[in-house]
Amino acid sequence: MRTKGCTALLLVALFATCYSQETDDEVTIETVEDTDIPYESPTPLDSSKVYFAHHFDSPSAFDKTWVKSEAKKEGIEDEIAKYDGQWGIESPQKDGLKGDLGLVLKSKAKHSAISANLKRPFVFKDKPLIVQYEVLLQEGQECGGAYLKLLSDIRDTNNLKNFHDKTPYSIMFGPDKCGNDHKLHFIFNHKNPKNGSVEEKHCEKSKERLEESFADKLPHLYTLILRPDNTFEIQLDRKTVKSGSLLEDFSPAVNPPAEIEDPEDKKPEDWDEREKIPDPTAVKPGDWDEDAPAQIVDESQTIPDGWLENEPKLIQDPVAEKPADWDTEMDGEWEAPLIENPLCADAPGCGPWESPLVNNPAYKGKWRAPLIDNLNYKGKWRPRKIPNPHFFEDKQPFKMQTISAVGFELWSMSNNILFDNVIITEEVEVAEHWASATFDKKRQKIAIESDSVVQKLAKLTADYPILWAVYIIVLGIPVVFILYLCCKPSASQKQETEELAEAAMKKKTDEPAEAEDAAVPEEAKTAEVNEVEEEDKDSGKDDEDAEKNSNPDSDEDNEAVETNVTEAGEGTRKRKVRKD
Repeated sequence: MRTKGCTALLLVALFATCYSQETDDEVTIETVEDTDIPYESPTPLDSSKVYFAHHFDSPSAFDKTWVKSEAKKEGIEDEIAKYDGQWGIESPQKDGLKGDLGLVLKSKAKHSAISANLKRPFVFKDKPLIVQYEVLLQEGQECGGAYLKLLSDIRDTNNLKNFHDKTPYSIMFGPDKCGNDHKLHFIFNHKNPKNGSVEEKHCEKSKERLEESFADKLPHLYTLILRPDNTFEIQLDRKTVKSGSLLEDFSPAVNPPAEIEDPEDKKPEDWDEREKIPDPTAVKPGDWDEDAPAQIVDESQTIPDGWLENEPKLIQDPVAEKPADWDTEMDGEWEAPLIENPLCADAPGCGPWESPLVNNPAYKGKWRAPLIDNLNYKGKWRPRKIPNPHFFEDKQPFKMQTISAVGFELWSMSNNILFDNVIITEEVEVAEHWASATFDKKRQKIAIESDSVVQKLAKLTADYPILWAVYIIVLGIPVVFILYLCCKPSASQKQETEELAEAAMKKKTDEPAEAEDAAVPEEAKTAEVNEVEEEDKDSGKDDEDAEKNSNPDSDEDNEAVETNVTEAGEGTRKRKVRKD
C-alpha cells in the first residue's frame, strides 16, 4: 500500500509540474475537432506575369471562359466520332476543401474536348514558360490520359468549338496510362527551319516511379518549367522527376545528323563478314552415329507387381443416368461420363505398361566440323557516309510557335477525372504561390484526416517531450508489479528457508538440541564424558611437549581465552585454546 501511495503521489506531482510549466510558458494544447482548412479562391501573386489562371470555383466564370468542343474526329464512324463527352463543375468526392470546385470529366469511353483562350498569347522569346495544374483521378485510371495541350496561335485555333485531335498545338503535357505503361508526357512540336514541316518531339521517359500517382486517388500537382536556354524541368507534387535539355533528351532529336549512310552504296559480292568458318579439312569420325536416338528404353526395368494391365484407367460411371430432357436426335447418343477406375486406386497402375526411357550413352547428335578463323574475314560491312542533304542546326528549339489557348482533348476508360487550378506564367514564384494557396491546403487536410491515433500522439509528444516521463511511469508500474508477483517467494519456501537458517545457526554455535540430550541415556553420557577427558589429557600432554620444544611465545600468543566447548550431563568442560 505504501508503494502504491508513493506512485500515486509521484504521478500527481508530475502532472502538476507539467501543468505548471504550461501555465508559466503560456502554452496550450488545442484539440482540433474540425479538420476544415480555411480556403479562399486563389489569386495570382503578380497578374502581370500570368497568361492564364483559372480555379473553377465560379460556375459563371467557367461558362464565360471555357468552350466545349462540337467537332468530330476524322476517319471514324459518326457514332463515335463526336466529341460528346460531358464536363461539369463539382467539388471532389471526398477530402475536399469547403468552397473548392474543379472541372470534372464525367464521361468514359467518349471523346471529350474543352478549351479556353489565354489572357494574352505567350511568345517564346526570352521569358521562361511555367505550366501547372492539378489532376485527381477519383476512380483511378484504367486506360486514358489527363494531359493538357497548349494550342498554337494560328488560324485553325481561332474557333475553339472546332477543337479536336488534329488541332495544332505547341506543347502537350501531363499524365497518361494504359495497362502497365505509366507516362508523364512532355511533347513539343518542332518546325523544320529548312522545309517548314512540323514533327513531334517526345521527352525521354522519367526513371522515377509514377504508378502510385495513378492509383492512390489523391490530388497531384503537375508542373512544367521551360527556360529560354533550352533546359526544362518536370515536377510531380513539387518534386523533380525529369530534367534535361530540348537538344539532348528528346526523340527523335531536334537536329538531324550531319552525315548519313549512302542509300545507294552496295556491299561488294566478295565481302566476307564471317569471322569463323567450318574447318574444311575436318573429317567425321568413323564411329560417329548421327542416327542414334537421344533416349532408349530402359531394359533393366520390369513391370511392377500388382500392375493391372487389363484394367482401363477410366470407366463409365455406373450410377450415371441419362437426363430426362436428353434428345437423342438433337444431342446424339447418350454416353455415361467417365470416372477413374476404382480398381486402380490401390494398384501401382492400370493399362498397358511401358518401360521408361533413359539417356542413350551412344547418342552424339549431328556432326559438325569445328570452327576456325576465316582468313578472308573483312569485318562488318557498312555503307559509306555522305553529307545529309536534310541537315540543319536549330540552336534555339525553345522558340516554338506562339501559344494562344489551353485545352483538354481526351479519351479515357475512367470517369470523374477532376482538373483544377490551371496556371500559365513566366515566374516560378507565381506558380509556387498559386500551389501553396490551393494544392498544399488540400494535401494538408488529407494528411490531418489520415493521421492515426499513434501519429497524433507522436506529434503531441514532439511538442511536449515531458510526456515521455509520463509514458515511462505509466508503462513501468504494471511491469514492476508483474515482476514482483513472479519473483515473490511462497509461504512454504519462506518457512523452509527459515528452518535451514536456524539449523545452520545451531551448528555454528555447537549447541546440542534439548531433544537430543533427552534421548541420550545417562550411562552413555557418563562414558562419553570419561572418553573426552582422556582425550583431553592426551591432547594436553602433547601440547606441553610441543610447547617445550617450540620457541618462546609473544605476549599476544600467551593470551588464552576460555571457551565453553561441550556440555555433557551435569558438568561442564573448559579448554584453553591458543590464539593464532
